[in-house]
Parts: sequence; C-alpha cells; structure tokens
Amino acid sequence: MNKRIVIPLLALFLLLIDLYAFEAVKAATQGFTAEGQQIAYWIYWGISALVIGGVFLYHFGPPYIFGKHGRTFVMVAVFTHYFAKVFILLFLFIEDIWRMLKWAWNSLTGGDDLPLERSEAVAQTSLAVATVPVAAISFGILTGAHDYRVRKREVHLPSLPRALDGLRVVQISDVHSGSFWNKKAVQGGIELLNQQKGDVVFFTGDLVNNRASEMKEYAEVFSKIKAPLGVYSILGNHDYGDYVDWTTPQAKQQNLQKLATIHREMGWDLLLNESRILTIENEPLAVLGIENWSAKMRFPKYGRLADAYAQSRDIPTKILLSHDPSHWDAEVRKDFSDIDLTLSGHTHGMQFGIDIPGFKWSPVKYVYNRWADLYQEGDQYLYVNRGFGYLGFPGRVGMPPEITVLELRSS
Repeated sequence: MNKRIVIPLLALFLLLIDLYAFEAVKAATQGFTAEGQQIAYWIYWGISALVIGGVFLYHFGPPYIFGKHGRTFVMVAVFTHYFAKVFILLFLFIEDIWRMLKWAWNSLTGGDDLPLERSEAVAQTSLAVATVPVAAISFGILTGAHDYRVRKREVHLPSLPRALDGLRVVQISDVHSGSFWNKKAVQGGIELLNQQKGDVVFFTGDLVNNRASEMKEYAEVFSKIKAPLGVYSILGNHDYGDYVDWTTPQAKQQNLQKLATIHREMGWDLLLNESRILTIENEPLAVLGIENWSAKMRFPKYGRLADAYAQSRDIPTKILLSHDPSHWDAEVRKDFSDIDLTLSGHTHGMQFGIDIPGFKWSPVKYVYNRWADLYQEGDQYLYVNRGFGYLGFPGRVGMPPEITVLELRSS
C-alpha cells in the first residue's frame, strides 16, 4: 500500500489511542483546579502532537532533518510513547469491562444505581504504571548503552598445554559502530578493555550495521586495542551489507573489501575461513576464524569451517571464532569434536532482560538456546558475548554491554 495512505492511517490510529488514553488523564485530574486540569491537558496533547508530527517528518521529511542519529531517536520516542500507553489502555479496558458489567446488572435487577464514572484511583495508577517503561527505556539509552561490564570466567581445557595455563583471552563482539552516539563513552569502553591486559584479543563479528563508512569516526578508537599475541577478528552477518539495496553487486563487494581493509588498518588479523597458529613458549595454539554461519534460516551460511580446520587439524588446542552461536550445536559439536572453545556473539542478549548473579533471562532465549555466557557439553565450551554495541534500540535495559575475559586453565 502507498506510504502516503498508510502513514495518515497510522497517524489516525495513534490519535484514537491518544483519545482513549486521555480518559485516564481526565479521571486522574478530577481533583485538580480548573487551571491545573488545563495545564495537564495541554501537556498531554502537546506531547502527543510532537510524537505524531515526528511520525510524519520521519516518513515525509528530508532525511537530513534529524541528523545522523535523530531518526533512530524519533522512532524510539514514538515506540516508548505508545508502549507506555498500552499500560494505560489495559487499565482502562479492564475498568470499562467492569463498568459495563455493573450497568448490565443495574439494568437487569432494577436495583440501586452503582457509580459508573471512572475511578480516579484507577486512572492515577495507570498513569503511574505507564511511567515505568518510559523511565526504563530512558535509563537504558542514557546509562545502559555504555555501561560496560567485564565478565570473567575460567575455562578448563583438557588439551591445553601446561605452558599455556593462565592464558588470558579477551573477547568483544557486535560493535555496530553505525549506532554509536557517544564517542567518549566508547573510548572509555576500549580503555577498560585494555586494562584487562589480555594476552590475546578476539572480535567475533558485526563491526558495522551495514556500511564500512560507519567506521570512519571509530577506526582510530578501536585501533587502540592491543595484546601481546595480537587481535584477531571475523565477520558477522551485518558486515556483508546484506541489508542494504546496493546500486550494483560490485558496490556491495567493494564495501566488504573496504571493511576488510579497515580491519587490517586497525591492526586486526581478519580470519576468513582460515586458521592462525600461535606459538607460546614453544607450544602451539590454533585460532580458527570463519565467516558467518547460522543454523537459523534468515541468516547466511558463508562460513566454511572445514577449510579453517584443515589448516590446524594436528594442533591439540583449538579456539574457534564463529559469530552465530547456533553454529556450535549445528556443526561444531556434531562434526568437530576436538574444537575446545568456540567464541560467539550475535544475540546481544536482545539488549533487554534480567542479568544478575545466579539468574539470567531475556526474550532471545526463546530463539537461541545458547544466548549468553558460558556453556559446556563434554570437553567442549561455547562462550556467547552479550555484545559491545547496540542495534535498533540505542541502548540496553538490564543487559549491559560486555567485555569478556576468559582465563584458560589446563585440566
């Protein structure tokens, strides 16, 4: 359907939501003075007008009108505004059912009239409850987006030589540089990473949202990541530019080549279905890195683990970098039982959930069985990083961005 028809219809639908939710405002301000009520009404409709106006500007205004990140924040504001009103509507709907039942009872029994006006207490409660998602989302943007947490785990690998006992592996994933809006905070995250003094650093994909140009402002920041044994990286599903309508196939390929160049210029060793053999005190450690491979149908299978494995087959200890954690159960455990540790990302922990010691939950668990932290099956391990950046929603609620530190131990 034509956008010029859909958007006005959408705006009309949103206006109807506003009109229904306004019933709560009227009921909640019954005890106000006339002047107080008018102020409350003006505030309510002023905010609603700004939000609906933002919908029209987003779809019909010039793209540059909101600036680089303005369009994202406009849509977040629209979502937050109406998500909060869902709670108001729920209270009003339940109350309306109750009022209807009371009216029907009165009509059938002819008894004394029961009060049918809206409850001031119910209205005030609905408005109070509606502030919770607004506060949570606002906090998630202003604070949660860059509240970097260091998560440390010990991983005991039977194949790890004694000389490598205590090796510190640092992992980050899912940078999504095109979403960043606070460069200073990102720099702080990189400083925190370097403070962990990792022996080696691994990046497990999604450096950008779509285009290599998104790294223009941040390549220098991420080039400061250093480790004695090097920084190794792979590609994630967003790095290929699959979600952009390119003018030609060549333009898409050039974008991918430019992104690979950026990895090299930052001092990162990009692994494309290949291995690197690190030698530490005369003991070898294989690092395998593959392109994106997912067991989920909507994500691509560019990775060729067999190619990377062939280069390191005889190395006793193997660490695999694979962006999508569904790869571990679908292929790694099934066909490559001597890959000791797999490092993934991709899920972001959905940027929303509960993540406290002893308990973690996120809606993403209903899509990915392995979605955050450390998993073990037999002698094989998978670690799923919750992500360094964010995508879509420019923040995080209850699921902070992560810097992982794994200390490898020989069993």
